Amino acid sequence: MIPVQQAIGRLGVGLAALGRPAYINIGRAEALPQQRTAQAMREQTRKVLDAAHQRGIRWVDTARSYGSAEQFLADWLAERGHDDVTVSSKWGYAYVAEWRIETEVHEVKEHSLERLRSQWAETRTLLGRRINLYQVHSLTTTSPLFDDMALQHELARIRDAGVQLGFSTSGAAQADTIEKAWELEVGGRQLFSAVQSTWNTSEPSVGRALNEAHTGGWRVLLKETLANGRLAVDPPAELAAIAAEHGVGPDAIALAHALRQPWADVVLLGVAGVEQLDSNLRACQVELGDKDLATLESLARDAATYWGERAELPWH
Repeated sequence: MIPVQQAIGRLGVGLAALGRPAYINIGRAEALPQQRTAQAMREQTRKVLDAAHQRGIRWVDTARSYGSAEQFLADWLAERGHDDVTVSSKWGYAYVAEWRIETEVHEVKEHSLERLRSQWAETRTLLGRRINLYQVHSLTTTSPLFDDMALQHELARIRDAGVQLGFSTSGAAQADTIEKAWELEVGGRQLFSAVQSTWNTSEPSVGRALNEAHTGGWRVLLKETLANGRLAVDPPAELAAIAAEHGVGPDAIALAHALRQPWADVVLLGVAGVEQLDSNLRACQVELGDKDLATLESLARDAATYWGERAELPWH
């Protein structure tokens, strides 16, 4: 069994569910303040970050498109003075919902030189040199980044200034994106050295590619480890049965499954409140047996079907 503190040291808090009033995570609404004003969400973020730090978590992941998440994080770091927190952020999507829950479009994607320059400037203004990892948000094989030399060189300037570069992936072709990005070099060096991908009990198809990336020296981060809350709120019966046997919630089992992947350097938690955080952290006390693991591996869904269903999740 992985020692509890060692397991906690591999966890990070993602702010996608906290920096804006609407998101696609199921089970999020019950954990949030009744009125999701900017001030209420800022206070909720502070509570979660305080609790996470107190319990030993030292990684926080955010993005320009997560509403006011970068601002909330910057305020918390300034208030608390923590110098032991690793921060990762992302560029490429812009938040356009203007703090509305009901709106047709919440974010707009653009992988361009102009978007990188403007968002990097915004992130540096808020978080200064606290940014340790800067990621292209939802890179795909068809992204214009792969053919835009000016954009690649601008990213390389950030890399050469001492900031680790990475990218996040989504969709059934995550492995193809990782393979293509692996070959990208600027100045005789790989442009990227980290990847953040969706991996969970229902959708583990990118696992082999992530293993290869980790073996090759890249940092691997896992996101959406609870399938946007679906594995916690409406888990497969087999997963729920394992949870009952171990005396924990289904969220803890799904996260324990993620932590059992030796190539996963950081496993991100998408919590919306302290109670959810503590429930998630029980994963660090779970010892999954061979039978448990075999059962969990049998729950993998067809990737195309999984991503089709995810695309139908409403913002709420």
